[in-house]
Amino acid sequence: MLKGFVSFVSSGPGDPELLTIKALKRINSADVILYDDLSSDSILDLVETDKDLVSVGKRAGYKSPKQDDVSKLLVEYAKSGKKVVRLKSGDCSIFGRLEEEIIALKDAGIEYEIIPGVSSIFAVMAEAGIPLTRRNESRKVQFLTGHDIDGNFPNDLKNKSLLDLNATTVVFMAKKNYSVLLNFLISQGLPKSTPAIVASAITKKNQKIYKTTIFKAP
Repeated sequence: MLKGFVSFVSSGPGDPELLTIKALKRINSADVILYDDLSSDSILDLVETDKDLVSVGKRAGYKSPKQDDVSKLLVEYAKSGKKVVRLKSGDCSIFGRLEEEIIALKDAGIEYEIIPGVSSIFAVMAEAGIPLTRRNESRKVQFLTGHDIDGNFPNDLKNKSLLDLNATTVVFMAKKNYSVLLNFLISQGLPKSTPAIVASAITKKNQKIYKTTIFKAP
């Protein structure tokens, strides 16, 4: 029985020039590409027309494929002998559904690889022109998701670590539940003047970056 191979390719924040050479090679050599919404647009403009393109993107509040169906597609294409690229936005290991898809491939005996990429947070700081850490003021970085599987802000993340002024706290997918997070931070005594950066559509034409405070964040 033919058995293909799956490459989990990180597309970065959207600017095709931020793709790694290895990522571009896998995209060019693929038979089929299953891509997220945030990995489309200019990234897909690089793809040759002889490849099958399948949208499997998920966005909060929009109708989207179920994760089991996406995993099933990966397995089916690979079992047919295809070279499959699973194109994920940013770095595919950060707050994606990489683990579920890996488990499905392992259960089916299909080999895979993971190709890292530029996370949106690194692109944000580069575009903002400032570092993610500071030698004396921010000596660690913590990443957290802005919503759980039900779309709510995860209650178990409301803890003292978010009040650490010696840490840079990065909240992915924060827009919907930001008010919940803000109320918690203020109730625990974090100053309203604490510096913050809010960013969207990084490296794209509609990119927006606000240098503000946690209280005045748009």
